[in-house]
Amino acid sequence: MNRRILIIEDDHKLASLIQTYLTKHGYTVEWHERGDDAEEKIRESNPDLLILDVMLPGKSGFDICRDIRGWFTGFILIMTASGDDIDEIVGLELGADDYLAKPIEPRLLLARIRALLRRKHAEFDLEQIGSEAQNSQLLTFDNLTINAENRKVLLDQQEIDLTTAEFDLLWLLANNAGKILSRDDIFAQVRGIDFDGSDRSIDARISRLRRKLLDDPENPLRIKTVRGKGYLFLRGEAAGREEGI
Repeated sequence: MNRRILIIEDDHKLASLIQTYLTKHGYTVEWHERGDDAEEKIRESNPDLLILDVMLPGKSGFDICRDIRGWFTGFILIMTASGDDIDEIVGLELGADDYLAKPIEPRLLLARIRALLRRKHAEFDLEQIGSEAQNSQLLTFDNLTINAENRKVLLDQQEIDLTTAEFDLLWLLANNAGKILSRDDIFAQVRGIDFDGSDRSIDARISRLRRKLLDDPENPLRIKTVRGKGYLFLRGEAAGREEGI
């Protein structure tokens, strides 16, 4: 299947290099250079993946990411010249699926794109999670229901709006409820690449999930951080009895 990629980048030389490189690897690549009309271009192109620069004329990549995340179902990879971790966290908090700092190494960019596109929009590969409940499409924990078939999450019968990456992460954690998953496990199964020890995208997505699930970040009762080991999704009433983790 020929995947479509849209680059929003005002650096003509960089955009041309990326477009040429990705086209050689079998992708259909379009390029747009402005931020103020980027949303119209994204709707028109409807790409499988969007490569989005932060500093754009007319409108920043962060603002674009925030404004489209509610309706855009493709993946968003943010690119910025800033090496500041804060920019990475902001991008992920706004719903980006991944982040790369400039200067861009083409092979790393290709690896990140391939890893993102291995994750399907309409379904989650249950065979990858290796849990006892892997054949189930529906998980229920007290007032929380997670449906893999239609990719919907209900909390107290109210639907929670999650990005593709957030749903995949939640499904993985919930389908392994009661089992500690390391960051390395999570990267390998959800993101498709190895954890390098410094990437903070998983932590940022956990933070977003906790807020959306109304899980107190200071004293989470649904997704626990197990210091030095990883994350643990707690089952129903057990959540209230797990202390000191």
